[in-house]
Amino acid sequence: MIGNPKKSELTASQREGLMRAATYCAVLTATVLIFIKGWAYLATDSVSILSTFVDSLLDLGASLVNLLAVRQALVPPDDDHRFGHGKAEALAGLLQSAFIVGSALFLVLQATERLANPEPVHESGIGIIVMGISIALTLMLVSFQRYVIKRSQSVAISADSLHYTGDILVNVSVIVALILADQLGWIMADALFAIGIAGYISYNAWSIVRLSFADLMDEELPDEERDKIIELVTNHPDVLGVHDLRTRRSGQKVFIQMHLDLMPDLNLAEAHIISEAVEASILASYPDAEALIHQDPAPQELVDKIQN
Repeated sequence: MIGNPKKSELTASQREGLMRAATYCAVLTATVLIFIKGWAYLATDSVSILSTFVDSLLDLGASLVNLLAVRQALVPPDDDHRFGHGKAEALAGLLQSAFIVGSALFLVLQATERLANPEPVHESGIGIIVMGISIALTLMLVSFQRYVIKRSQSVAISADSLHYTGDILVNVSVIVALILADQLGWIMADALFAIGIAGYISYNAWSIVRLSFADLMDEELPDEERDKIIELVTNHPDVLGVHDLRTRRSGQKVFIQMHLDLMPDLNLAEAHIISEAVEASILASYPDAEALIHQDPAPQELVDKIQN
């Protein structure tokens, strides 16, 4: 996810349109789920359904933040932000993780209270139907999000998709809890599953934090991506070597800096032509990248080695 391989044949504006559509779909889906889960909780008094209702409230908040963050991240560079606004995506990911941890703490408190004072679940059939509808809606959303992620490599949408994927498992576990409570009389299962859900979404929060910090702290691209860049560069017959390769990602942009080792007797125009060709090969595989290339005369020992 951190790398930025050639995304697709879509234009930048088409990818941006897909990203915006994904954020709107997430907000719409979360809103629908809030209404049907709220109704199901009132009908069943199930704390595990309450947990998914609260999770959907947090999903709506996180998806609204995502919507605003993606819009900001897609704003072109300006005089005050020469490198663009891509880090807005990572900031949104951090805020999402705070939402998720908050919901997990709330669920633990509610489940602990229900363990101390267990109550039977009512109308479990309604709860099961609502959870089934929730699973279907969330599956459609996650499928669309993954389609968009494949073509945009968006950190914010990846974070959003991550906790919606967790919601699918959560909703399945709620169905199991309702069946256990209603059919087998295991009324404690409702609260225990809610605690398990809290642990799972907290784990998801850490995954989102990790992705966000990778962007905010200008973490290098993965080794396989760096190796790919070096291979692209050294495929040029006039490039003797590459050093001081530095990479980072900011939203949709990847920034690549490097020094090329060239023959010392090249003139400025010849070195520039080589650099332009190397940049073109990089952009062919990383269309949203910005490459900064410096030309250096190769060390004499390297020149001697090649000439011999």
